[in-house]
Order: sequence, then C-alpha cells, then structure tokens
Amino acid sequence: MALLINEECINCDVCEPECPNGAITQGDEIYEIDHTLCTECVGHYDEPQCIEVCPVDCILIDPEHTESNDQLQAKYEKLTAD
Repeated sequence: MALLINEECINCDVCEPECPNGAITQGDEIYEIDHTLCTECVGHYDEPQCIEVCPVDCILIDPEHTESNDQLQAKYEKLTAD
C-alpha cells in the first residue's frame, strides 16, 4: 500500500527529508506522495517514517494503491537496484 497526504497537511516540511525513497514532494498546496516510489519504508525501516514524524497525523494508507508486504519489498528491491 502506498501512502497519501490529506488536506490536513500544514506544510511543516518534516516528512519530506525522512522519506528514504524520495517519494514525498511539495505539491501545489500540500505535500504529495508518489505511489510509484512509496514502499511504506519496507526495506528501510520497520515503520513509515513520514507517519512517525507527522505532527498532525495527515498521512494515511492510499486505498487506490494497495500492495502487499511482498509487493512493497519487490518495489524496494527494484528501486535500490539502480
């Protein structure tokens, strides 16, 4: 499952540098997560780091991009192979 940032985002800038895959970028109004790069930190950490540091709890599971742990691990391996 990829993650998403909802409209409660306050643009505090703490999530972006925590993402080991570079999946978080500043959007037009709030930060956004690229689902093609998001592995929910599988392969890097035990928990998604963006969720851990978010002060307003605006980062949720994206229901439109669900993936199993095996799929997230495969995505991690593909992203780190380059």
